[in-house]
Amino acid sequence: MTVQDIPAASAAYIVGELIPARESRTLEFKRVSGKMVGKALETICAMANAEGGVLVLGMADLKEHQGAARIFGIEENPEAVDELQRKLLTELHPPLAPPALYRLPHVLGNGPLRGKPGHVMLVAVTRSPAVHSIVAGGTYTRLDAGNWQMTATEVTELSYRRGVRSAANEPVPVALERLRTDAWHRFLLGRGLKTGDMADQLLRTGLAETVAGAVMPRRAAVLLFADEPGSLLAAQDARADIRLLVYDGKAVMPGATPNLRKHPRTVRGPLIDQIDAAVTLVLDELAQGLTLSGSGFKTQHVYPERVIKEAIVNAVVHRDYRLNRDIFIRIFDDRIEVESPGGFPGGITPANIARAGSCARNPLIAQNLRDFPVAPNIDAGEGVRMMFAEMALAELYPPQYRLQSDAAIETVTVTLLNHKRPSAWDEVSDWIDRHGSIANADVVRIAKIDTLKASKLLASWREQGLLVPLPGRGKRNMAYTRPTQGNETASLLSLLDDEVPDSAP
Repeated sequence: MTVQDIPAASAAYIVGELIPARESRTLEFKRVSGKMVGKALETICAMANAEGGVLVLGMADLKEHQGAARIFGIEENPEAVDELQRKLLTELHPPLAPPALYRLPHVLGNGPLRGKPGHVMLVAVTRSPAVHSIVAGGTYTRLDAGNWQMTATEVTELSYRRGVRSAANEPVPVALERLRTDAWHRFLLGRGLKTGDMADQLLRTGLAETVAGAVMPRRAAVLLFADEPGSLLAAQDARADIRLLVYDGKAVMPGATPNLRKHPRTVRGPLIDQIDAAVTLVLDELAQGLTLSGSGFKTQHVYPERVIKEAIVNAVVHRDYRLNRDIFIRIFDDRIEVESPGGFPGGITPANIARAGSCARNPLIAQNLRDFPVAPNIDAGEGVRMMFAEMALAELYPPQYRLQSDAAIETVTVTLLNHKRPSAWDEVSDWIDRHGSIANADVVRIAKIDTLKASKLLASWREQGLLVPLPGRGKRNMAYTRPTQGNETASLLSLLDDEVPDSAP
């Protein structure tokens, strides 16, 4: 495994940031000892099965030592570091893509080599698209500041959430005749199949399987062909419809009288028709223009049509069809939100989706939707990148992705803002990509504006949900990052392949 050496100046800054840091869901410290290897493997497995993170080798936990006394260095037991690297290649199943290893030079503050030059090593673990176990050692995930060995039930649940398993592939007790619909005949036409034995055709296309001697449709077949799949799947405590809500104002006002402009609309039917109907409803709504709450003025929503359609297609194709929740499309005065049940499949996160594109949670649905005579725009992973490109061409802010994981049902929401982005945003966004966060002084310097205007820009970006303040910072030392990077690990990783930030002391 390749280890990257970090220049001394950058290393000093990064270690300085680590010295006061506590362990968290995405950050852990370990001294290098003979017993370290097994625990380090557990942490790497747990982080890969969670949201990724950084394991710092050669530094003690803050509860044991403070300040520079935390730095024992990997020189305390270099053989253990070598053993860990070997076991990373052999002891995880399925094999894990090798984590990035960084070696940071620093004077040691404790141990037998105290005061002498040494090194701290960072093991940067990314969220994995798979679910990993330690050979003969269990399957782990990450808690707030530690590891948890999962039960068989928890491993199965994680496999569904990651998209390793898809509910769309499971057989469901629905009579085949319920699927002999107009959508089924359109599908046959698109596939070039003749009308014949339905059971045989479903089996040959992978949309059914034989269970106890009887042909049973997979959930994907019910979703693709049934006139009301949501009703048929209700017996499995699942939903499959789309709800459209149009609000008066910029937020949902809870209470006895919701601030809805009109009655909610429910879109039902086979998925191909749901997509077309939902897109048409949204575009018709936007074409009318929305009267801004309390102003009397109408505003035109100017999102590219392709972006709206792709957001809806992605919600339908990538939702978790085990869950008892509909897709929600919410239109506000200043934005559209499309909320899909389920988390991000594979290794996708809000932070990397612009680069990585989408990952099919339900490939059986995606593949067969393409076979209808007039297929939705399914670009095999390129659709999300198209959304970012189209929003940029329209001079709008990029799509904002948010994972809601602390609710009863996990959801992913993409927000399209109806705001022209100022020219400064591109430079600010690039700065955050390279440095992890940005302060008022940085905005002043890179955008060449005064302090007051920089403060107003930061305040507006925070109000729109584009930026969040870094935790633990005082008002005079405030800095901001994207909501998807609001932890110490994201800022830390952004420094490893870059120069020391200009704002560094």
